[in-house]
Amino acid sequence: MRSCRRLVVAGEVQGVFYRAAAQATARRLGLSGWVRNRLDGTVELLACGDEAKLKEFEAWLWQGPPAARVSAVEGEAASDPGLSDFELRR
Repeated sequence: MRSCRRLVVAGEVQGVFYRAAAQATARRLGLSGWVRNRLDGTVELLACGDEAKLKEFEAWLWQGPPAARVSAVEGEAASDPGLSDFELRR
C-alpha cells in the first residue's frame, strides 16, 4: 500500500550533501517525492511509496551522509501529490 510522509530533519544537515544523498537513497528504495533546504537550517522532505520502504528511508534520515549530524527527524502523514520521481528542490 502506498503511503506518504512529510519529514523535517534538523541538525547539521545543510552544506553536507544531505539533499543529494537523500534523493539517491529515496530513488534506490523506489520512493517518489522531493527534498529541499529550509531557511531555518533544516531539510524538509516528502516521501511516498511502500510503507516498509518509507520506514527504511526514515531510519536512513537519522544517519544521512557522512558529514551530517542529525539531531531530530519529525514526520507526519501527508497526502500523495502523485509524483513519479524523487525531486531535488531549492
